[in-house]
Amino acid sequence: MITTEFLDHMDRFRLIVNKKVTSNYTGKRTSLFTGTGATIKDYRIYSPGDDWRLIDWKIYARTDHLYVRRYEEERNLVMHALVDSSASMNYGSPVTKFEYGAMLGVGFAYLALKENEKFQFATFSEDVKVFQPRRGLGHLASMIDYLNSVRPTSKSRFKDMMVKYKKFLTSRAYIVLVSDFLFDIDEIREGLLTLASGNHEIKVMQVLDTTEKDLRVEGDVRLKDAESTETLRTYIGPKLVVEYESKLEQHIARIVRICTGIKADFYVATTATPIFDIFYDALRK
Repeated sequence: MITTEFLDHMDRFRLIVNKKVTSNYTGKRTSLFTGTGATIKDYRIYSPGDDWRLIDWKIYARTDHLYVRRYEEERNLVMHALVDSSASMNYGSPVTKFEYGAMLGVGFAYLALKENEKFQFATFSEDVKVFQPRRGLGHLASMIDYLNSVRPTSKSRFKDMMVKYKKFLTSRAYIVLVSDFLFDIDEIREGLLTLASGNHEIKVMQVLDTTEKDLRVEGDVRLKDAESTETLRTYIGPKLVVEYESKLEQHIARIVRICTGIKADFYVATTATPIFDIFYDALRK
């Protein structure tokens, strides 16, 4: 069950949002979901505290003075929340990965709501279910009702679903993408590259159950694949635990490299991670 009590405490994150949206790119951005322009408006003399990334070094080479670029302001970005609803996301107790991930999506939608911005949400597995962008509390309530009705099933066809969803990205967007990402790294790479082709602001959030992140199982066990339903009887000893944790770390490191390459922010959490910690990390960047 996706609870909404945490939304009562989300307003404190608006202080972080208000601090973040103050930018030298365009003066003062009015919203977290307002993009920064790509067209140079003019230049002004550098002042202490200005973002050094805005310095035009070519002008400095010619004049021996520091100038920063100022950009035309873009229209506001639509916030898109995409949550994996494949069978593997139905794992976890007392909170499943899907429930935790859905709450992340709802939280970002709530922030967009408070800024009077449009937000769009979708779930994906073997198909993608998309709700068109709208504003308002009624849209958020519909989002929560729908997410509470979802029963994660089927395999994740991540790459195909990102190709399909890209058709809904008609302008530059703020995308929050939530999954356990426990599938082939090439599938992850191709799917993320598909989303990144539109120069969007992307937050990639990997949600794992605590038992997946920290394997504390030993002895004879029967494992079941949530998506294929295949079972495997095996013995888990200390050596296998170390090997598993090493491979998981390598897998996460590969995802980090992909996200770095497309300039997306990456976060990893377990269902035991206080949800406000994730919002704090995501919003302060």
